[in-house]
Amino acid sequence: MNKNETIVALSTPNGSGAIAIIRMSGDKALQILLNIFKRKNETSTLLHSRNYFGTIEEEAKIIDEVVCSYYKNPKSYTSEDLVEIFCHGSNYIIQTIIALCIKNGARSATAGEFTQRAFMHGKLDLSQAESVADLIASENNAQHQIAMSQMRGGFSNELKEMRDALINFAALIELELDFSEEDVEFVNRDAFKALLVNIAKKVEQLRNSFSYGNAIKKGIPVAIIGKPNSGKSTLLNTLMNEDRAIVSDIAGTTRDTIEEILHINGTAFRLIDTAGLRETVDTIEQFGIAKTKQKTKDASIVLLMVDIAEDVNDIVAQYVNLQLENHQIGIIVVNKIDNGSAGDAYNTEEAIATLAKTNAIAISAKQKLHIDKLGNLLLTEYEKKNTPSSDVIISNIRHYEALQNILETVKNIQEAMLANVSSELIAIDVRMALRYIGNITGEIEVDRDILGTIFGKFCIGK
Repeated sequence: MNKNETIVALSTPNGSGAIAIIRMSGDKALQILLNIFKRKNETSTLLHSRNYFGTIEEEAKIIDEVVCSYYKNPKSYTSEDLVEIFCHGSNYIIQTIIALCIKNGARSATAGEFTQRAFMHGKLDLSQAESVADLIASENNAQHQIAMSQMRGGFSNELKEMRDALINFAALIELELDFSEEDVEFVNRDAFKALLVNIAKKVEQLRNSFSYGNAIKKGIPVAIIGKPNSGKSTLLNTLMNEDRAIVSDIAGTTRDTIEEILHINGTAFRLIDTAGLRETVDTIEQFGIAKTKQKTKDASIVLLMVDIAEDVNDIVAQYVNLQLENHQIGIIVVNKIDNGSAGDAYNTEEAIATLAKTNAIAISAKQKLHIDKLGNLLLTEYEKKNTPSSDVIISNIRHYEALQNILETVKNIQEAMLANVSSELIAIDVRMALRYIGNITGEIEVDRDILGTIFGKFCIGK
């Protein structure tokens, strides 16, 4: 990235629309705008953070009537001179204006280059910059809240407190090394041990929040499993309110998994319809059943679909045979209650829940009975089991790996303290912990390839 160059890009989605926004940033941004932007009253200069109406012209030819804004450095998104041109959303107009900017000295921006410049100028740290991409990609309230918290510095503030405290002790340890021959201790060992305990606890909380944050980001995986013709595909279609999966009385119709995203009160659930569980000699169906078992292991929530006509003990045995892990949520869904009396249905639901020691709910997927109740159960049970202890939630795998490294390094320091290891060796681990923290925030020199990967995921114009 050449910070001396002025960059230009479309900041709104490609395609025709009512309004498009073209953004330009760099030392020449204002001058380039003045070269192509004409106003009725050109005696006054453009003031910071004001809107101006006029025309974009090329050699006296009017391209479009536009509104322009100018943001003087450093009070802009990039901390550079930045202008935005609000034009009509014609592809011809957009490309003509961008070409005019390039002709007058700008160049096309690369993916994420505006945000990368904001990072390079200290406007955002690296974790905040990454959250901008997550904010743009957010599709529900939960994703939006996580991204907004990180962009506003929630995660960064937690790391800053750790880093400042470690730097203070690191400086004292380094000072001890300078006076090693005098055998002087500047570091209060008890205070340092207490700090390490607090850091380890906080880092562990942040690290553990990843499973929740990542599930929110990608959609909480919900595997719908059961015997053939138990109503799995019908339930998927009912929840999605469309015929997404083929429904048939012929057993073994579903031979592969079908995945769809369902939003419940701002939280995304990734519903996975699977092949029916049964003994079969059909090779293709066997592959589907093997995939069902794998999806069951990977799911956060498992919905076991059963028919109300099945024996209660057989239903419980099916659930026990799933061998769900402690972190998984199992819900037995008693389907086809429209085939029997309501009293029988609820007695069955209660009996199954008691015997299986899990949640059971009676529904009719076909008649859409108690579907809202099932949706609410998904949400409440997941939040009950998975709400993280930390107010700050991480959803980025790079942050998770760095936190894991920080935790391991802090534990190494704690073990070294117990073993009365020399200050010189402890100082090495403290510097390593600081480096891992800096890798998240970008407060150390970050590898160019890493930056390229991070900002390459952004859309051009952001």
